[in-house]
Amino acid sequence: MSGQRDNVRHTAMRFWPSKEGIAAVEFALIMPVFLMVFVGLVDVGMMLYKDYQLDQAVAAGEQYAVLNAASVSSTGGATLASNVASAVENANGTAWAGDVVVVNNGPTETVSNGTATASGTASNADSCYCPSGSPPSWTWGSAMTCGASCSGNGTAGKYVTITATISYTPILTMFGMVPSTTLRQSATVQTQ
Repeated sequence: MSGQRDNVRHTAMRFWPSKEGIAAVEFALIMPVFLMVFVGLVDVGMMLYKDYQLDQAVAAGEQYAVLNAASVSSTGGATLASNVASAVENANGTAWAGDVVVVNNGPTETVSNGTATASGTASNADSCYCPSGSPPSWTWGSAMTCGASCSGNGTAGKYVTITATISYTPILTMFGMVPSTTLRQSATVQTQ
């Protein structure tokens, strides 16, 4: 009987005091949470990086518009709009982003999925305006005398507006930590 009790005690002690495998169980419980947080942080980081790239692309378009300010006219506006749109669209690769460039309420270049469409009234580029509003819904108002004071500060002049967009899809769309979204950056450049 004593041998049988020792056998039962030995068997019970073998399972009860054992601490082997506790770390594996804890790891199995914590790892899914850690991975979700890690992938969420990667998604946020990638989204911020894409937004930064978009901002830099718009800045390249702004710089091009400033360096070619003399082209803000009825004769050079369409070419300027096309060149600024190309600078923004291709800043980080071919057909990387979509954009809309409006040269002084006149020549407009809209790029979507790598396809450019020109529109707008070329003669408007010869006038001066006081654009207002918020991106991407700029309000041009009526033509004014160049150098006149605009309501709400500013001076009537010639402007180029740039609005660029790019779609962002996160790695883990199923958890909704970072939603699929369209990133947008806009700028208004006074060229005169």
